[in-house]
Amino acid sequence: MPRASWFAVLIFASALALPTRAQEKPQPQPAPAPAPQAAEPPAAKPADVASPDAILAAVYDVISGPAGPRDWDRFNSLFAPGARLIPIGPRKDKPGIGIFVMTPKDYSDRAGAYFDKNGFVEREASRKTERYGNIMQVFSTYESRHDAKDEKPFARGINSFQLYNDGTRWWVVTIMWQEETTDNPLPKEFLTPAAK
Repeated sequence: MPRASWFAVLIFASALALPTRAQEKPQPQPAPAPAPQAAEPPAAKPADVASPDAILAAVYDVISGPAGPRDWDRFNSLFAPGARLIPIGPRKDKPGIGIFVMTPKDYSDRAGAYFDKNGFVEREASRKTERYGNIMQVFSTYESRHDAKDEKPFARGINSFQLYNDGTRWWVVTIMWQEETTDNPLPKEFLTPAAK
């Protein structure tokens, strides 16, 4: 159907949806239910949230260690209510790249089962930051190992952190990450060693 015909159909359908008489008043619509509020996170250790450096170090520290449980209260204390963790990578169901959106609780449930049986140590290898006022974007190059003593990482990639400061502490709002692949190697600008 030509484009003009589609436009005419749209106009005609819109006209049918309008009241037929000027006196007709639209029926009041019920207010939408408010979105559920995210639960307040546990209280954070002040040292974990005192600066961007501190909160990034705390994120890497709390997920790293030998096989066994992690301190999920500490992990959750780093995230703002409504925060998200979003891995990005090749889709399994069809060609292309996709995302998987999780809450910190979703992440702890999924990763916790793995960490209970497997060592996992992730450290920051490089960092690029941009800040304006109370918001900060951090591209943090990571290296993942099964043990801190492993010479080479089994995976590398970028953690993209969005942080904000509420005037008293720093919060993680989002972490989106993508693992390096042979088709998508890390560029040199993201491999400059992180300052210690």
